[in-house]
Amino acid sequence: MDNGRNKTQILVVEDEASIRSGLCDVLVYHGWQPTAVESGEEGLDLGLRERFDLVILDLMLPGLSGLDVCQQLRVRLPSLPILMLTAKGSEDDVVRGLRSGADDYVTKPFSVRELVARVQAQLRRSSNVSDDERFTFGPWDVDASGLNAQADSHTIHLSQREVDLLRLFGQQSGRVVSRRTLLQQVWGLINVDEIETRTVDVHIAKLRKKLDVTGARTIETVRGAGYRATV
Repeated sequence: MDNGRNKTQILVVEDEASIRSGLCDVLVYHGWQPTAVESGEEGLDLGLRERFDLVILDLMLPGLSGLDVCQQLRVRLPSLPILMLTAKGSEDDVVRGLRSGADDYVTKPFSVRELVARVQAQLRRSSNVSDDERFTFGPWDVDASGLNAQADSHTIHLSQREVDLLRLFGQQSGRVVSRRTLLQQVWGLINVDEIETRTVDVHIAKLRKKLDVTGARTIETVRGAGYRATV
């Protein structure tokens, strides 16, 4: 009998019963296997004890907040895709979620179509990750499997998304890479024109801050066009 173990396992952490139930219905309909809990404490405990392919995590939870859960999961499981649900969609909420380690976010109320697109993109990206690749980006020696980079006496820790960004920028060194291209090739999104997101800008700002500890400017913003590696 199929008990769901062969299906994609998704952990849903959401305290509102109606939203939690609706999320699970959508996930099941698309062939995924959801496990739902209503508190941050339960989500953290289950996320660390069992293997999941993706976590959908509400930002505003009673007790242990979604930000706290995200931070602790990210420390222990650096390659686990985490999709944050935000209630307001304000820039501060988005930035806080991404800085805590979330890979992407969806703003409530959200459409089923957008949610499914985000989930598919995260699963597609994580399934294509190379576990043993090393490459250089300017002065940095990037260890994709170890999620870190070294340059001289500096060592920085990277998220999987940041590794993917460095890989693409390295391949396109000297060329302008548009936000559209980044959303398609790094985030794995397809209908990018239909999705409003500040995710790219926030991720690159965070990555650039890490890289610039050497004093060398590595990624520049090309106004109205995108970003370009300068190394």
